[in-house]
Amino acid sequence: MLVLFCVGQAMAVLTIYPTSSQIFSGESVTLRCNIQRGEVTDWKYTWHKEYVEFLSRENQYEISVVKISDNGDYRCLGTHIDQKKHSEWSDAVRLTVTDKPQAVLSVSPQWLNPGDSVTLRCGVEESSTGWRFFWYQTVPYTAGLLSLSDRSYSVEALSGSGTTEDSYTLIPAGPSHTGGYVCRAGRGDPVYNTLYSEPQFLWSGDTQSSVSLKIRPNRTQHFTSKSLSLSCEEKRNSTGWRLKRYREKAVESECGSNWGSIAGSTCTIGSTRKKYSGVYWWESGSGEYSNAVNITVAVGTLILDSPPYPITEGDSVTLSCTNKDQETYPNPKVDFYKDGVFIRNETTGEMTIPVVSKSDEGFYKCKSNEGESPESWVTVRGVTPGPSTSVLVGVVVGLVVAGILLAILLVLLCRYKKAEGSCCNRIFWPHQPQRTNLDPLQDQGSTQGQAPDAGYNNLQHGGTNIYDTITPSDNDAGAATAGSSDVMYAQIQLKKLDKKKKKMTADPKENPVYSEVKTGKTTAATGPVDVTYAEVDLKQKAKAKKKKQQPHLRQIQSILK
Repeated sequence: MLVLFCVGQAMAVLTIYPTSSQIFSGESVTLRCNIQRGEVTDWKYTWHKEYVEFLSRENQYEISVVKISDNGDYRCLGTHIDQKKHSEWSDAVRLTVTDKPQAVLSVSPQWLNPGDSVTLRCGVEESSTGWRFFWYQTVPYTAGLLSLSDRSYSVEALSGSGTTEDSYTLIPAGPSHTGGYVCRAGRGDPVYNTLYSEPQFLWSGDTQSSVSLKIRPNRTQHFTSKSLSLSCEEKRNSTGWRLKRYREKAVESECGSNWGSIAGSTCTIGSTRKKYSGVYWWESGSGEYSNAVNITVAVGTLILDSPPYPITEGDSVTLSCTNKDQETYPNPKVDFYKDGVFIRNETTGEMTIPVVSKSDEGFYKCKSNEGESPESWVTVRGVTPGPSTSVLVGVVVGLVVAGILLAILLVLLCRYKKAEGSCCNRIFWPHQPQRTNLDPLQDQGSTQGQAPDAGYNNLQHGGTNIYDTITPSDNDAGAATAGSSDVMYAQIQLKKLDKKKKKMTADPKENPVYSEVKTGKTTAATGPVDVTYAEVDLKQKAKAKKKKQQPHLRQIQSILK
């Protein structure tokens, strides 16, 4: 706020609104004169601007649309209606009006890396405050839509009400976001808008599904006075494709207007010049964009021959340092640099990266005794899995998960079976008609008593029977009838010892300390049966093991034949 006081019997103060020190052409301006005595209605006001005076009963003087011609020094004077006395003139206040400002837009980064965010930032050239920012994407020019002054593009709003922040973020950015962007700023009520910014672009070096730009020679750097062609290779029938060029912070008209010659879908530059350096892309009448190529026209003797398109991780790439007089210096001895740091020296003029990784992305150049090439950016893209790969990965993951779930289910089932008193690793063999008495203390020839299924070992621990797998004998493998058969089993008796007893009795019937293997034949109604079994009882451990007093199974090994 600019406030000036004048000293006198009555003091006048002149203020200009808006209070910003920077007033732009087209804004509304109000000058207000306050007399520091009496009421406002007690005075009439005289306004003075550089030898021009005019009277008003209002203490405000409004310029609805300020112009450059309104620049100057303003003063005011109050005259009391009843007393006819005058106040002192206010001090002069300068009104400075400048041309309508243009917003300035930046896009970072300007080259798309799919999945990353892209930030648009808008500002006003002159230092001023109180702005809201409005964001737009360019579309082909259409009458009736908001358009740039040169009618190169129309614009569509990205956000309706604008933002107080001077930045706007695209998250995540993808191929659909490639293209041009503009912004402008507004303030006041009614809103006063700046001019649109110059279009700024978000480019993609990746070839698109519908159209791609192909450059010949196939490199990013070129010597002056050479021929260069840029072709539009379409994947489907599209019309209205135009080759655009962006250089020196502005987009230019398409090929064939005042540069290059167009023939079908190919633009040819007959003789390259340094000013032809820039970003080139094809753009359709419906707003589609091809991949973009950043072309550098070098005036020196060396250029770096690098791929104009992104490289896929895992591929091999060769960078060549080419001399303008290639016949004279076919294989120059050169140094290669990445991001300004020396990498290596090559006597062949070429540097090969056999397996490219993301860390190889950056700016490259070469240098020799003949000169130095410009820098070129080399882009590296990660491998994108195809549909078949994705399906295969899904199947493998599904099988692994199913296997894990099945294993968990079996473990839980096994624990449940053990809690029920049975063993989960029982294996059932074909039923044998023979019956065997599993009590080793009974007469081996007796066939009385009920026998469990042949093919099991009965491991007795107290009153619980624990069965282990025993393979039936094959002594009579060829028998098809229920004749003689070999039956093998083992019985292990585990008996608890009294913890208070230090010594075990010597009675083998009470606490056997031996392994007994008995064989014999018995005759049953079904025929003779060969029986082989083993009985193993446990003995107490030596006293040296003080920490454990319970019997411990040292080793059980039975070989059943």
